[in-house]
Amino acid sequence: MRIKFTRNLLVALLLDAVLLWVSFYLAHVIRFDFGVPVWAMEKFWNLLGFVLAGKLVCFYFFDMYKGMWRYTSINDLMNIIKASTIASLGLIVFVLYKNRFEMVSRSVFIIDWCLTIMLVMGLRVFTRLCFENFTENVRIRDLFTMLPLMFRRKNHKGRRMLIIGAGDCGEKICRQFRENPSVQSHVKGFLDDDTAKIGRKIHGVPVLNTIDALESVVSSMEIEDVIIAIPSANSERMRYIVDLCKNADVAFKTIPDMGELIDGRISISAIRDVEYRDLLGREPVRLDKKEIGGYLGKKCVLVTGAGGSIGTGLCRQICRFSPKKIILLERAESPLYEIDLELKKNFAQVDVVPVLADIRDKTELAAIFSRYGPEIVFHAAAYKHVPMLENHPWKAVENNICGTQNLVAAARDFGCDRFVFVSTDKAVNPANVMGASKRVAELLVQKTDAAAMSSTRFMTVRFGNVIGSVGSVIPLFKKQIREGGPVTVTHPDMIRYFMLIPEACQLILQAGAMGKGGEIFILEMGEPVKIDAMARDLIRFSGFEPDRDIKIVYTGLRPGEKLYEELMTDLEGVIPTNHKKIRVLNSHTGDVSLLTARLDDVKKAAENRDPDGVRKGLRQIVPEYHEKAG
Repeated sequence: MRIKFTRNLLVALLLDAVLLWVSFYLAHVIRFDFGVPVWAMEKFWNLLGFVLAGKLVCFYFFDMYKGMWRYTSINDLMNIIKASTIASLGLIVFVLYKNRFEMVSRSVFIIDWCLTIMLVMGLRVFTRLCFENFTENVRIRDLFTMLPLMFRRKNHKGRRMLIIGAGDCGEKICRQFRENPSVQSHVKGFLDDDTAKIGRKIHGVPVLNTIDALESVVSSMEIEDVIIAIPSANSERMRYIVDLCKNADVAFKTIPDMGELIDGRISISAIRDVEYRDLLGREPVRLDKKEIGGYLGKKCVLVTGAGGSIGTGLCRQICRFSPKKIILLERAESPLYEIDLELKKNFAQVDVVPVLADIRDKTELAAIFSRYGPEIVFHAAAYKHVPMLENHPWKAVENNICGTQNLVAAARDFGCDRFVFVSTDKAVNPANVMGASKRVAELLVQKTDAAAMSSTRFMTVRFGNVIGSVGSVIPLFKKQIREGGPVTVTHPDMIRYFMLIPEACQLILQAGAMGKGGEIFILEMGEPVKIDAMARDLIRFSGFEPDRDIKIVYTGLRPGEKLYEELMTDLEGVIPTNHKKIRVLNSHTGDVSLLTARLDDVKKAAENRDPDGVRKGLRQIVPEYHEKAG
């Protein structure tokens, strides 16, 4: 192994050598009650070279010179203990072999072991404290001039901050604020509902009171910012805390749940404004990471619609399981460029391949599958805007149906292991062209699997609306609120199911691991949300009062729009799975030849731009398709 001697490494070796010399000398001084005899000093000098060489070699092989002292952690301290122990045992064996401890004190090595750990640890902890308390521009020669300053009371500047939640999340955030000298804000205290924690300290910061006392604490301590560090808080609790912050007239932010954190680590950069999705109170998804990693790890994975809301979420989650290669198939140039840059930055170990292509092009798909040989396919590409597809129904046929048919054929012909189709609750008893086209695509996927023409396992995952997706109603409401209103709601009784993008993507991956072929998985969507109530919450969330500051206007149902969405039809039976948030439907697939024959009529109508012909053909394939809204 070749050792690269940099200036920092040489300085670290020199400092440790001095500390090891001091430790070994003090061990002799202590052993002989501060009067070291001549014969002991002679042995000291004879052994010093072996002591320094042996310990420095052990330190190096325990990675003590690969880390940065400013970030010294518990793991680094454990390495010091391990390296010192191995080095001391090695020296004892060496001396025992050479002269069986003749004229050598055994207790010197025990004292030396203790002093080595204390001195080497002390230097690294001291360095970290210097960086934490002063600036990241500290140099080695500056460290000892700062020693007197370490005992001065720190003069905090910047914004005064309060953390709600004195648990693991709050502790991590507090530690990062203390360790990052570039952050001007400083934490003045914690609030937590666990009364046993009140009066105790976390990294020197006190737990002041319960959350109910937020308003008085903010007022008495002149708090300027509040961070809500309770990722597991349910919707009611989050609403209550938000109301307390508003009443206290203080700025507030939150930490997202673990599902939103791609690397699973909480950091300052993860802090964001509280949004409506935080008020949904969705439980964190429990994943069988071993099962998912088993079918994604070291595999070539293809994601269609990689630049879309679900597609980008899937790509981020898939990369966490270290696939050999991920192919980003997208026909929109700018979103593809953005997700490509993001993944290459955050997942350097994964081979990310952006492919600008269209699933409607059979020849192009065949070339892509031939070149890259994807083993797993996640099909998330689709047209999804209901009003647009009502006006252009042939586009739903070309993209949602023909595109899926092309992709299914490519996956089958090139022997992919799994094919996961991302569907929607609008495919259930569809009232619009978009939903009907997705239902036809579901049937294509199911029937290809039922035909058993290849070893590929085809499966479908069906779920409702996701908050934060392109075209979601929430960005529209926010825009209308910023413009002073009115906020437009189609109907006061309209309800929808909602879930978070990371949650949906994680469950898609889990369903992909569970699928044996032919299933339609449905994701647990929780309680339905009234769109009218959502609009009113967002208005209040923005500091206004509905119907007084911001008007709500009911515009009526749009073509193809339903008052409520369903996740299954009356003919589909639900079978539970071993994951509480995923169920599988036992649905009838019908006659393959009948679907194929009628599909030709739909395609011909789409080619002729015949909207009535498209709708008629879709009704023949999907009898439950009805156009009457509501």
